[in-house]
Amino acid sequence: MSHQDSGSTTPDIARSVQIDQDTGMPILAMPHEGLPELVDSPEALTRCIEALASGTGPVAIDTERAQSFRYTARAYLLQFRRTDSGTWLIDPQAFQPSDGSLADFSALREAIASAEWIIHAATQDLPCLVEIGLYPSRLFDTELAGRLLGFPRVSLGTMIEQHFGVHLLKEHSAADWSRRPLPPDWIAYAALDVELLIELRNLVADELVAAGKKEWADEEFAHLVDVYRHPQQRPGDPWRHTSGSHHVRSRRGLALVRALWEQRDEIARELDKAPGKIVPDKAISELASEVTKDSEKMPTARDMNKIMGFRRTYAKRYRDRWVAASQQVGQLSAKQLPPMRVPHEGPPHQAHSWQRTHPEAWARWQVVRPAANEIAEQIGMPPENLIQPEALRWLVWKPLPQINEQAVRARLSEHGVRHWQQDLLAARFAELLAAVPGPGDGSSA
Repeated sequence: MSHQDSGSTTPDIARSVQIDQDTGMPILAMPHEGLPELVDSPEALTRCIEALASGTGPVAIDTERAQSFRYTARAYLLQFRRTDSGTWLIDPQAFQPSDGSLADFSALREAIASAEWIIHAATQDLPCLVEIGLYPSRLFDTELAGRLLGFPRVSLGTMIEQHFGVHLLKEHSAADWSRRPLPPDWIAYAALDVELLIELRNLVADELVAAGKKEWADEEFAHLVDVYRHPQQRPGDPWRHTSGSHHVRSRRGLALVRALWEQRDEIARELDKAPGKIVPDKAISELASEVTKDSEKMPTARDMNKIMGFRRTYAKRYRDRWVAASQQVGQLSAKQLPPMRVPHEGPPHQAHSWQRTHPEAWARWQVVRPAANEIAEQIGMPPENLIQPEALRWLVWKPLPQINEQAVRARLSEHGVRHWQQDLLAARFAELLAAVPGPGDGSSA
């Protein structure tokens, strides 16, 4: 039952006169106070900071990025809303120094440092906020709260509909937010993303209390604050994540993936374009998959022209660089070629492969995974929110020194499993693991 159905008060939506044809709900089309100004001058930023500092209660925050269009995942718009201060939209690019360094928003952070930050799907927004020096001391993630409560759908639009009976337009979610000037309907869209976030937080918080899950959520939110306090590091060998590269069957082919990926990355950075706009992953992998162990020559410009992705405007413009990269790969010695697979410490991601290669770990996996799924169903949440699959794999990958609840808790804690999760899982896992036959499993205690 939604809060609207249970008698809660719905915020003023009298301005929403349109009706959504699919849902029959009124459309939330304009912020209550009208369109906010775009904060893009020092004077406007000062007014914004003063207003947010004088506001009360938590701060609703959102960001808009342009990852499908630009090289970085930086924020191109920041949205803030706080009781008694209204909604503010900040253009961070307007404050970026000419030397390319990031803008200084320390005064903004200080203004809201003691407030709880409300973000929907915080893992998406925190990285670009932390990048410009904005990070919370306290957090409430409405999407994560919805997952803990077992909502079947947890998008902001769906949760707004369920709790307030209004439809939130989301047609600009994939727009190029680096565009300037921003059209008025985009500004309205951005403002509406934080329009009801404070009210939504309050209702969902009540539901967490009623479900006995408040302490769980508090621990999850604190964990997010801790994890995202510092900028996230780029993974090693990012070129290995090129889509379709698993079809490449030779080391020289992988070397071509690496060379083309690095060239593309350099070009994308120079142009500030999303790498996929230069040449898509699929094209790189398709070209490299033609390089077999017995290939006598590397792909030429003619070979590239046979692949759709290399016929794009930017791909053709930089054809000489692709060809040069291909020729350089052809001159590499065997020692300079990358290995087909990087040695992986710990459990392989695909647990089904263990049955043949690590049968004892497979036997342990076969008892703990169904138990985790069963417990998740009993408490009404997705299994991955009860325990991350990676942590579950680490638990069973190597035998415990002893099989008891304390040892299970210690292993889970090593891999980031929170206390509330351990309370639900550790005793059951210890019981099941103690019954798994096989050498090297330790002794019961």
